[in-house]
Amino acid sequence: MITIYHKPTCSTSRKVLQMIRDAGHEPEIIDYAREGWTRAQLMGLFAAADVTPRQALRVKGTDAAERGLTTASDDQILAAMVENPLLVERPIVCGPGGVRLCRPAELVAETYSR
Repeated sequence: MITIYHKPTCSTSRKVLQMIRDAGHEPEIIDYAREGWTRAQLMGLFAAADVTPRQALRVKGTDAAERGLTTASDDQILAAMVENPLLVERPIVCGPGGVRLCRPAELVAETYSR
């Protein structure tokens, strides 16, 4: 089973979704912008992907810098991400090969390859 935390209006997220489908998989699609995150969910995904909240912080196209998040603590970043799901960089893909923040998009192959 492959799961993609997806934002339909994001070109990279759409590209990753298509790459998964082109590889013969139909993933579970979670529109995280609509569904939101829990702190525990983010902590689990980040730990599995071996990234920090700061590494997973989306700055481009958000108010992260204005909110002071680029220099904030991981706890502050996580709290902001729960409050505003769009502060999480995208897409995140979970599969048999692991969890990856798929930027660049080509990292997605690691999630469905063992």
